[in-house]
Amino acid sequence: MIRAILIGAGLVCVSVPLAGQAANEGPEHVVRAFHVALSRGDSSAALALLAPDVMIYESGGVEASRDEYRSHHLAADIQFSAATTREVVTQRSGTDGDLAWVLSQSRTSGTFGDRRIDSRGTETMLLKHTADGWKIVHIHWSSRPVRSDG
Repeated sequence: MIRAILIGAGLVCVSVPLAGQAANEGPEHVVRAFHVALSRGDSSAALALLAPDVMIYESGGVEASRDEYRSHHLAADIQFSAATTREVVTQRSGTDGDLAWVLSQSRTSGTFGDRRIDSRGTETMLLKHTADGWKIVHIHWSSRPVRSDG
């Protein structure tokens, strides 16, 4: 038990430096690191990968900054990511100077609360290269349930 607590404490202590390292690895690595941070419940690491003025679009809603995301949907996204498994089916990316895009299709499954989850998702992330490395400046998420009839 003590060992598990110490290991967990170590993860918290190194989360922000690892997020900083991810920001210097490249756009696809930043996107993966963001999802890993969410699934591990590491809000500090996830937030460190977002630009202060990030725009997040999901289900017709908008969160217009990192602070707004922190205070509104971050906790729910962490709970959802911890309770489900996300598999990237396809991913494409590109860069043009200091801008990059990562386009992903995924399948998510698991149980969240009392709901069984089996969905396909699409994700667009735009990133900008800053003095601190690559930062996510825009996220657009969309998903739909997998239909059994095809």
